[in-house]
Amino acid sequence: MAAPRSWVLWSFCCRGSSRVLLGCRLPGLRSSWPRGPLGARPLSQEKRATETHFGFETVSEEEKGGKGEKGLFQVNLMNSPIMLYFSQVYQVFESVAKKYDVMNDMMSLGIHRIWKDLLLWKMRPFPGTQLLDVAGGTGDIAFRFLNYVQAQHQRKEKRQLRAQQNLSWEEIAKKYQNEEDSLDGSHVMVCDINKEMLKIGKQKARARGYKAGLAWVVGDAEELPFDDDKFDVYTIAFGIRNVTHIDQALQEAHRVLKPGGRFLCLEFSQVNNPLVSRLYDVYSFQVIPVLGEVIAGDWKSYQYLVESIRQFPSQEEFKEMIEDAGFQKVTYENLTSGIVAIHSGFKL
Repeated sequence: MAAPRSWVLWSFCCRGSSRVLLGCRLPGLRSSWPRGPLGARPLSQEKRATETHFGFETVSEEEKGGKGEKGLFQVNLMNSPIMLYFSQVYQVFESVAKKYDVMNDMMSLGIHRIWKDLLLWKMRPFPGTQLLDVAGGTGDIAFRFLNYVQAQHQRKEKRQLRAQQNLSWEEIAKKYQNEEDSLDGSHVMVCDINKEMLKIGKQKARARGYKAGLAWVVGDAEELPFDDDKFDVYTIAFGIRNVTHIDQALQEAHRVLKPGGRFLCLEFSQVNNPLVSRLYDVYSFQVIPVLGEVIAGDWKSYQYLVESIRQFPSQEEFKEMIEDAGFQKVTYENLTSGIVAIHSGFKL
């Protein structure tokens, strides 16, 4: 559905909706991309007219994903025509970024915290794990990962200290003060296409004192800026349903994982209890958009989020998509009667 041109122009000029990916020089970033001015990645000239869904609406892929130099609307400025491009999904998360965590608590009654904890317990990262968390802008999975690794390290240290009765107080204190050592070489890379979401995540990290073992990068799930065989674990929580080409994102996940690496996806799914399903529908369509308007001042974004859940493949269909991307030993676990599911697969 085409938006009024004046609104698009306002959005472009006042809110900065371009999806140009800024060049970053971080370890593991792919260096094969040609660079333009200021290290920005040049935008594709290819134009596709394929349609996809945006919630319950039917839109072009360009309109949903905003990938590349695809002019959705032509306007005249100073008698010169220019093409404006923007992503509806990008706009949704730019709009809700500041209230994203609050709304997660309100919408799920706090249960999303348990779901994310279960994702980490299912992962069970080992010392030295290199994690890529995609669409993880506000840091929820990354912080849990760091907490889990540090807790495991501390338990190991306590066992060792109990076995070494002759250590001095200084030696004991030194073991607890070395933050780098407390991660045992583990590291998490948070990758998100939305700079506003990453901004919130970085602010949370500073406020909570997370420094070591953590990095942030702007990147697209469909074209990750990392080398092949780079990570031990790939996670994506409540993000893959917003990707325009899910199959392409899954292929990218497979590419960047090391042989033996694990794919883990936490996502809303199809409820398998008829009574819960009816109650869930009423809550989703009649309560969540109202909460979005009251708390975040944004009805439409939360209406989209509810609709996007209904458009996402079922547990079995998504399992088949993961297998088609090359993953093996693919399984899934339903949580809360199938409101969400954790899918797991391995690159073997």
